Amino acid sequence: MSDALHTRTRDRTERQRTWRDHDAENETTNDVEEREEQSSEDETVRCPECGSTDLQTDDERGETVCGDCGLVVDEDSIDRGPEWRAFDSAERDKKSRVGAPTTNLMHDKGLSTNIGWQNKDAYGNSLSSTQRQKMQRLRTWNERFRTRDSKERNLKQALGEIDRMASALGLPDNVRETASVIYRRALDEDLLPGRSIEGIATASLHAAARMAQVPRSIDEVARVSRVEEDEFERAYRYVVRELSLEIQPADPTEYVPRFASDLEIPKETERTARELLENAKQKNVHSGKSPVGLAAAALYAAAQLTNVDLTQAEVSDVTDISEVTIRNRYQELLEAWDTPRGGRQRAAEA
Repeated sequence: MSDALHTRTRDRTERQRTWRDHDAENETTNDVEEREEQSSEDETVRCPECGSTDLQTDDERGETVCGDCGLVVDEDSIDRGPEWRAFDSAERDKKSRVGAPTTNLMHDKGLSTNIGWQNKDAYGNSLSSTQRQKMQRLRTWNERFRTRDSKERNLKQALGEIDRMASALGLPDNVRETASVIYRRALDEDLLPGRSIEGIATASLHAAARMAQVPRSIDEVARVSRVEEDEFERAYRYVVRELSLEIQPADPTEYVPRFASDLEIPKETERTARELLENAKQKNVHSGKSPVGLAAAALYAAAQLTNVDLTQAEVSDVTDISEVTIRNRYQELLEAWDTPRGGRQRAAEA
């Protein structure tokens, strides 16, 4: 009995000794690993040449350089950016593969699924007749699901109308976005009952163009709109009043660059037209007069002062201002310009 007890005690002692040795070995291994990791971290954050911590990363060349001694610590690092290059925002949006940005020009802000109209598969092959019919049914149901109620259908129609008129008038994207926001506000504040969708959409676009300082005349906007000019003007005054839009009076000089480009007149003549208008504003000649008419008359007067062959009929065709109005404003501008040491004398001396 004593021999068996002695044997068990000896085995237990040997096992304890084995466990202690194993724990000591593990502790030694862990210490070595920790020292290696610490050494690796030190090498990563410090320059191996001078010990400086001023390490600068050049993502364009894929290098990590010491800011003190100039040693290239690391090279050929992984570039996690796109593999393509873009030189403007339009090219960047075209090459990006993460989807189009959200926009107020779409009733759902571009967040829903859109099924293309091309009847081709992912490899560019044409679909069979059965598949084409299936895709057409999917497009129909997709359009139905995108507009769930009358408010969304109203918004979709209005935004399409804004985009159509803006394209016809040559207005930039920022004006279209602003017009969409104005229309959404009018819809949220229940300004549409009793008024047409096209009328409020036209008024929103005209207000947005005025706010962005790329105005279009009432005649130009009315020409591309699907409502009468009187209805459009009433809707514009109503929207501006109810939404408390801060719109400054139209400046005649804002029309000059576009008209000058259409008339193909020299820069000197355009500059003289601006001076004529600035002089008229200083003497309050522009008060109560159409800014488009003043811009047209200023271009015609500037052409006469700079000896450019330009007729009243040509200016009238481009600006949609009658020749009678051009002659009347022309005389008023020259009377304000023809003062002692005024603009006409300065132009002659130049």
